[in-house]
Amino acid sequence: MEDQTAITRIKQGDLDGLESLVERYQARAVQAAYLVVFDRALAEDVAQAAFIKAAERIRQFDETRPFAPWFLRIVTNDALKAARQGQRNLSLDDGPASRFDESLSAPGLLPEQLLEQAETRRDLLAAVHSLSPEQRAVITLHYFLDLSEADMSARLERPTSTIKWWLREARKHLRNLLDGSR
Repeated sequence: MEDQTAITRIKQGDLDGLESLVERYQARAVQAAYLVVFDRALAEDVAQAAFIKAAERIRQFDETRPFAPWFLRIVTNDALKAARQGQRNLSLDDGPASRFDESLSAPGLLPEQLLEQAETRRDLLAAVHSLSPEQRAVITLHYFLDLSEADMSARLERPTSTIKWWLREARKHLRNLLDGSR
């Protein structure tokens, strides 16, 4: 079912529309939330709550625009709120999520190369974990969800100058940490 059809069905009270959106966006929502909160269970809770919130607010959605950015804004804002409130202890040792995205491993690599790649990914996650929630959010939105600074500004309801500053400071912090770990 297309997003537009699913949205129309939700507006009519048909939960099959919501189920369709959950199937389509669940993985992306959990990934976006995880990259802000660094806790798999909390990321899943944030994503689930975001779907409920989106369904409750679906009448506010502008159907002339794409659904994904609107929905991911809800996810990111809720993840930021959860990270700020410290609802759970943030952990890098979160089972499969700590490996972030095993599909990034290129086939045919030697074991030493795979180990180096895994260590680099672990260093990157540790460095991202050390950022403020706002910096984690902009890194996630920009590098993992491919949003522009203008889109991030709109999604996070912050001036573009603030987004640029958060992004610049996050990059500087990551560069310092990662250069120091080598």
